[in-house]
Amino acid sequence: MTDSTHAWRFFRAGGFDQVRIDTAADLKSLAELDQKLWVALSCPVKGIEFDARSLQFVDSDHDGHVRAPELIAAIAWAFERLSNPDVLVQQQNGIAPDMIRSDDATGQLIKAAATALATELGKTGVDLLTVDETSAAQAGHAARALVAWEAAGAQALPLGEATAAAHALVSELHDKVQDFFTRCQLAAFDARAGEALNASEDAFKALAPTRLQADTQAVQALPLAHASAQGQLPLADGINPAWRARVLTLRDTVVTPLLGHKDSLSATDWQALVDRLAPYATWLAAKPDPAAEGDGVRDLEKLARYVRDLQPLANNFVSFRDFYTHQGKATFQIGTLYLDGRSCELCVAVNDAAKHAALAGLSGICLVYCDCARGAEKLSLAAAFTSGDSDQLMVGRNGVFYDRQGRDWNATISKIIDHPISLRQAFWSPYKKLTRMLGSQLQKMAANKSKEADDKLLASALETSKRGTVDAVAKPVAPPPPPFDVGKFAGIFAAIGLAVGAVGTMAVTLVGGLFSLFWWQIPLALLGLMLLISAPAVVLAWFKLRSRNLGPILDANGWAINARARINIPFGTSLTQLAQLPANAERSLVDPYAEPAARWPYGVALAVAVVVWYVRFRG
Repeated sequence: MTDSTHAWRFFRAGGFDQVRIDTAADLKSLAELDQKLWVALSCPVKGIEFDARSLQFVDSDHDGHVRAPELIAAIAWAFERLSNPDVLVQQQNGIAPDMIRSDDATGQLIKAAATALATELGKTGVDLLTVDETSAAQAGHAARALVAWEAAGAQALPLGEATAAAHALVSELHDKVQDFFTRCQLAAFDARAGEALNASEDAFKALAPTRLQADTQAVQALPLAHASAQGQLPLADGINPAWRARVLTLRDTVVTPLLGHKDSLSATDWQALVDRLAPYATWLAAKPDPAAEGDGVRDLEKLARYVRDLQPLANNFVSFRDFYTHQGKATFQIGTLYLDGRSCELCVAVNDAAKHAALAGLSGICLVYCDCARGAEKLSLAAAFTSGDSDQLMVGRNGVFYDRQGRDWNATISKIIDHPISLRQAFWSPYKKLTRMLGSQLQKMAANKSKEADDKLLASALETSKRGTVDAVAKPVAPPPPPFDVGKFAGIFAAIGLAVGAVGTMAVTLVGGLFSLFWWQIPLALLGLMLLISAPAVVLAWFKLRSRNLGPILDANGWAINARARINIPFGTSLTQLAQLPANAERSLVDPYAEPAARWPYGVALAVAVVVWYVRFRG
């Protein structure tokens, strides 16, 4: 339930109420705001335009998504660490040391790190430590810790640069060598154990039928060497073939440099080797973690980022203020696509166009998927076309995409989800369809006539060729064509005449009725006729345009949209800008290559006027 003690303020946008997050009290009270009133409950860390490092801090479970509880927890942590939480809504690019609370151990570490950084940079306690400076301090802390660790390693390298390889080899052989010396100790304890603890005759008989290689699992499982009460591990002969190469390397690179020349090792010698390499193992385990917090430095960076980014994140998560008020770009808007004389501001990143389109198609928005390239870099996006028409949108067309950093990308249309774009497109769509249909039919008729002419020409040429080489053999005479049946074709001719007469009568009646009106009524009648034709398409498009929804587009990218984020006609029109001449531009209407104006429409109009005059006054 919504907290009754906090006076929430909402604004209406996208057809639903969205909460305003303007004050620190608004941020703090988000934990008590009914989550049914949140626009989103989850957003991905990747594929959005927001500081990735800040999102990593908020994404506490590191699952790649920021959810409502994580945002609430981040806000609560920031309030605990700030002496004046109002700085969270003051759009500061960092934090001053004096703003940090130091009434607990964690706060003391953070403030100490801030004070040390300010001193290093020549700043005072009231000067701002920027996000970049705190990030560099965290990176510098890790680098300094690494340098100190590497310096300490000079005392832990008994073999110099070869120590790492020696330690790895001893670690690899440790369990096998310990197994060997334990067998030897048992053989010294009881002579009866000697033969039992070595490989039995049956074990070797089991290996005999198989194809043996030194590195097979069965050979590796055998003891390292023959165990005896003397407890000496040979370093040359008598070694298990699967381990012999590694034991010889151990002798030459580790035993000889550290213990001197030896043909065998005792348990005491082996422990001496382990002890000589123990400082290196301890030093290796102490290697600093680059992401370690380190004396509050990492928390200082975290707090500086929260001061800068928590309010903008909340206003692009709990509400979509930046998107619906045009105060800035929303986090899911990755740039602007320029294509077909338009600029599209609603562009979202996609990984798989086919998978994204399966859900995003439910948005009711005309989406154009583009593959973008900039050198070796690749990017896929979906752009919403919400103004103009789709006549020239087709797969393969090229445009230019500008990302939020101002970089330009080559963009090529790869897929289109067709939906109504504007009422203007819907109004003219019946006439465009009729024009395309008539054009297609005329093209077919012309193609058929051309084919008939070609066929006749070819048949004539073949007939002429045959006449020159006709055989003397008499050919059967073809039967004469049947006589013309007047009765059969009388009905056909009558039907055709009736159809032509009906069409002509309808045309004369329509035109006559039109010109029987007063002159000022004729434009109104034509306008009414156009509305009658276009009204169904416009009404259908109006309902579809009013129901456009941003939710499916973002849900397909991993968001959890919690509201019906509608994009109505006026707002949708503002998301796609059409090409317009500048306000003070000069324009010349003289086109030297303009096509000459056709004169046949004037002749048709004159003929229609004559017919109407005749019907009205002489008919």
